[in-house]
Amino acid sequence: MQGLWLTILASALLLAQAMTATARPDSFADLADQVSDAVVNITTSTTVAARGGPAPVVPEGSPFEDFFREFNDRNSQGGQGQAPRRSQALGSGFVISEDGFIVTNNHVIEGADEILIEFFSGKELPATLVGTDPNTDIAVLKVETEEVLTFVPFGDSDIMRVGDWVMAMGNPLGQGFSVSAGIVSARNRELSGTYDDYLQTDAAINRGNSGGPLFNMNGEVIGVNTAILSPNGGSIGIGFSMASNVVTRVVDQLREFGETRRGWLGVRIQDVGEDVAEALGLENTAGALVTDVPEGPSAEAGIQQGDVILSFDGVDVEDTRGLVREVGNAEVGKAVRVLVFRDGGTQTLLVTLGRRETAEAGSEPMEKPATEEPQTADILGMSLSALSGDLREQLGLPANAEGLVLMGLDAEGPAAAKGLQIGDVITEAGQQQVRSIADFEGRIEAAKEAGRKSLLMLVRRGGDPRFVALPLN
Repeated sequence: MQGLWLTILASALLLAQAMTATARPDSFADLADQVSDAVVNITTSTTVAARGGPAPVVPEGSPFEDFFREFNDRNSQGGQGQAPRRSQALGSGFVISEDGFIVTNNHVIEGADEILIEFFSGKELPATLVGTDPNTDIAVLKVETEEVLTFVPFGDSDIMRVGDWVMAMGNPLGQGFSVSAGIVSARNRELSGTYDDYLQTDAAINRGNSGGPLFNMNGEVIGVNTAILSPNGGSIGIGFSMASNVVTRVVDQLREFGETRRGWLGVRIQDVGEDVAEALGLENTAGALVTDVPEGPSAEAGIQQGDVILSFDGVDVEDTRGLVREVGNAEVGKAVRVLVFRDGGTQTLLVTLGRRETAEAGSEPMEKPATEEPQTADILGMSLSALSGDLREQLGLPANAEGLVLMGLDAEGPAAAKGLQIGDVITEAGQQQVRSIADFEGRIEAAKEAGRKSLLMLVRRGGDPRFVALPLN
């Protein structure tokens, strides 16, 4: 019996060793050889305007007087100060097609007059800019050559798991074609952009690595190295690579159109908190709450303020970030089905998507209002005033704006606890418009009669709307 247990134990140890050997490669050398010809160093040159300012003041008779006079004469241009100078910057990139398309970060080439590509072989070629997308910090370049270039394919970033091995390659601190390895430390990281979807890695990434590829073990690009988190500017093992499944959509559009063309739903939204879900009668907090519906696709389709978008084009909406990504990835002009929660039930609406870039370029005119006397009251820890012409002008609101302005606030009251501020404008309460103090008081009574613990209000601050569930107790 003891011999049987020893045999089982030995087999288990051998299996564990085999699994460890499979999970951790003995070397990354074969992978580096496989992809190195497709990774490039990027050098950019930019003309920087000379800094103006007076010449150094040197006391008359100083032994340095002649020296400074000659120095200023050499560096002046007709009395206009120093001549413009050239500034250089370094970055990384990778070839994605045999005819010379190259991917890098937008911030690597932004504002550059000249872009020079250095290949692993030592050959150098000038590059032209095809297109950029500042929202994802991606740029596409093109080099012209009669040679068939080695390139690398994109992989599927969605199947990468925390703990998977990855390898970064690039031009850190000007030390070209350097390789570092690590694991995927986290997924779905968000930094500051609307379309952020970063893989976090502990593979060493430093300045100059920007725009370089992050490879899986099959030699496929699953991320574009973009940023690091560091107190000193050097790698401390927290780097971020824009996920390939975001990058590929951007690259395809930049190659085809020279610009991005993202879908636009035409709504302002916020996440559904537990208090908002309770106030609306929702079972959970999934979805995106519509706070505003300006003129556009959603308004034409019948989507309203207070609707909760539960599904977009057949995909369940978990939160606002998920909805923004789904809409942005959708085709401009596509008719999509949008499932919304409204008045205790659901409705499906058909929305024909617009183009986000076109919508963002538009603006709305504003008019000046007339003067009138406001109504005021203290309710639920808030000093409220109905909008007057003077208040509209002070707050920069259009003449037809309606609602109640928060003029004062009880620091210990429920409104302050919810983050409301002086100057906020309450335009809806209980999903109905409020124009007067009487309207607001009526909404409070209706909510209490319905057994609600909170009152759902639509609050605007600086033109941006959001829903706030204000406790009634």
